[in-house]
Amino acid sequence: MYSTLEQKYRRIQKELIGGVIALGLVFISGTLWYRFVEGWHWSDAVYMTVITLSSVGFGEINPLGDRGRIFTITLIMMGVISIGYIVNRFTEALIQGYFQEGRRLRQHRRIVDSLDQHYIICGFGRTGRQIALEFQAESIPFVAIDFESHQIQEAQELGYIAVQGDATLDETLIKVGIERALCLVAALPSDAENLYTLLSAKTLNPGIRAIARASTEEALKKLQRAGADAVVSPYITGGRRMAAAALRPQVMDFVDGILTGTDRAFYMEEFLINEKSCPVVGRTLREARLRSQSGSLVLAIRRADGTLIGGPTGETELLHGDLLICMGTAEQLRQLNQILEPIRPNLPRPPRSIKN
Repeated sequence: MYSTLEQKYRRIQKELIGGVIALGLVFISGTLWYRFVEGWHWSDAVYMTVITLSSVGFGEINPLGDRGRIFTITLIMMGVISIGYIVNRFTEALIQGYFQEGRRLRQHRRIVDSLDQHYIICGFGRTGRQIALEFQAESIPFVAIDFESHQIQEAQELGYIAVQGDATLDETLIKVGIERALCLVAALPSDAENLYTLLSAKTLNPGIRAIARASTEEALKKLQRAGADAVVSPYITGGRRMAAAALRPQVMDFVDGILTGTDRAFYMEEFLINEKSCPVVGRTLREARLRSQSGSLVLAIRRADGTLIGGPTGETELLHGDLLICMGTAEQLRQLNQILEPIRPNLPRPPRSIKN
């Protein structure tokens, strides 16, 4: 699917091409007539066709009979119609700015094609807008997909990269570089659409991390069975957060303050130790001295087998495959990143893979 302006641009483009083809056929017909019917040389046939179509009024190259003159009259009328049609389409395209739109579309396509290791947001409704806001705050490269043209226009006005299309179709996902993407978020209004999008994404890129929205408990289970890495139900999650805000308001304020927003004092970040040669592997937290060197705090460690260690002590050993969940200021997390992997800049941002 294309936006209205893009559809008009493509229509004008096709009409211009059609007009040029029609004029070309008229030119060929005239040349062949004068060459084979009238028996003229090729140069005379081409010249006669050109001056006839251009209506310059130079007269006949060679004498023509009644049949030849009737054909010439027909050729003039066909040429005038074809040229007039082309001029009309060209003028409309110029006045309406379709050429500028074509240039903008080509630039937009180059930007989308250049995306790599990016995130894809399927659906730019209320949920999609909030996700985009958080991604923008984290400086995460992403592209949004929505079927509605006004949603795409709104996304582009906010400075986001957005593509109009049906996210459930393979064609649309390929268009936004699904094979190069890190993560896909299915935030479409329908559970069925989210399920189809998830299945398409996992088929096209089995390694992609897929997050899906579910409206019901049954949809949540189906999306999990379909391969979703995480499924979020706004109603269940919203209810839990409201209960927590009622029971532990200060805790919720603190957690919200470190998880979302653009003006945070503290951040939470993930670091995945996926190289056995990493200098912290085999050491305890006390020996690694991560807190004293960076100031950031290791809140939890998730082992490779899924075991979660909350509030690890100084004697907790760091192993290959551990996922460290850390908290600190932006500068503290940058320092921690330098300790763990000096070549990876620009923290904070989502999951870190620690290599050495």
